[in-house]
Amino acid sequence: MKKLLFILSMVLLLASCNSAKRNQKLLAQGDYEQAIELAIKKLQRDKTSGKNDDRIGFLEDAYKKMVAQDNRRLDLLKGLNSVSAAKETFYTYQNLAFMQDKIRPLLPLSYKSGRQATFTMVDYNGKITAAQDLLVDALASEAQLYMNRETIADYRTAYNIYCELEELAPYYNGIQNLKEDARFYGTDFVYVTLNNRSGQIIPSRLEQDLLDFNTYGLDDFWTQYHNERNQDIAYNYGIALNFKNISIAPERVKEIEERRTKRIKDGWEYELDRNGNVKKDSLGNDIKNEKYITVSARVTYTKQTKATYVEGDVVYRDLVNRRDINKYPLATEFIFENEFARYRGDKRALNKEDLQFIRLNFVPFPSNEQMVFDAGEDIKLRLKEILNNNRLR
Repeated sequence: MKKLLFILSMVLLLASCNSAKRNQKLLAQGDYEQAIELAIKKLQRDKTSGKNDDRIGFLEDAYKKMVAQDNRRLDLLKGLNSVSAAKETFYTYQNLAFMQDKIRPLLPLSYKSGRQATFTMVDYNGKITAAQDLLVDALASEAQLYMNRETIADYRTAYNIYCELEELAPYYNGIQNLKEDARFYGTDFVYVTLNNRSGQIIPSRLEQDLLDFNTYGLDDFWTQYHNERNQDIAYNYGIALNFKNISIAPERVKEIEERRTKRIKDGWEYELDRNGNVKKDSLGNDIKNEKYITVSARVTYTKQTKATYVEGDVVYRDLVNRRDINKYPLATEFIFENEFARYRGDKRALNKEDLQFIRLNFVPFPSNEQMVFDAGEDIKLRLKEILNNNRLR
């Protein structure tokens, strides 16, 4: 038992020494906040322990040095007129208040000698409010500066600054309108058109599907696609889906006739001797033999086909500078097929595949319009791939 107590004592002593060395290293490196966090963590377990003198000393020393360091930095920032300086000032005051609020619940802290540790507590509320007001004004001015540059990139930067401003001051006058303006002017508006130069009629429902960009998964905060021109919007880009060729092959019906023969079991018959009598086995039973016959049938396979080929391209255009940016080919083929079979003769001669196809029937050929619409489903998938792989910015 004494040995166990000795071991435990040594472990605690080593842990205490390691903690003290770590605090000393943090102080030497100027990492005062980490030193404060470590000392607080130890003192929260038992602030009345007789072994806390070192921890209290570290906490007192680290806090004084942190406050002194931050105040020197704040004095330097006062002479700087920039957003980064205003931001650093605000967050430094916030951090000072935060750190002293972490220490406050532990107070008072006393050494073994009875002396109380000294921590100067400051009411930072007024300074935080003043620093926040300065930061809000600085952010508003910076955002306006970017807005005045009147470029897409600068409008987007202004929007992000307004979002930061809103987090600091949710009720800032007109903040929602400011954000909406920055987003509107920072948005790429894309005018989408479909041009049919094929000489074939494109179904209106296919045209609507192709121009419904909400179905392409192009979720982008800074891009909007319009298939109807809005006179109040200056469009940056255009995307044109051009149909150049739509070929529809004639309806074809092809027949192939095949012969089927099969040897099948067809009952049984008695085995006779030379005299025409039924033979007997060793037990005296009549001997029976299975009877086989050959059956045949003719199978006619009918295959219906009709094909359409659609060819075009997708053109990206810079509407501001009036020039094409890129062009991507777009083509697909859709084939309608239906196959069925009919037979003459003995059905037992048919194979498994024949039996499946004789259950099927002739199907009316789809109209040319339906063929184009069915080809459009693949066109839409290919268009989606082009749009997703070739973003505007």
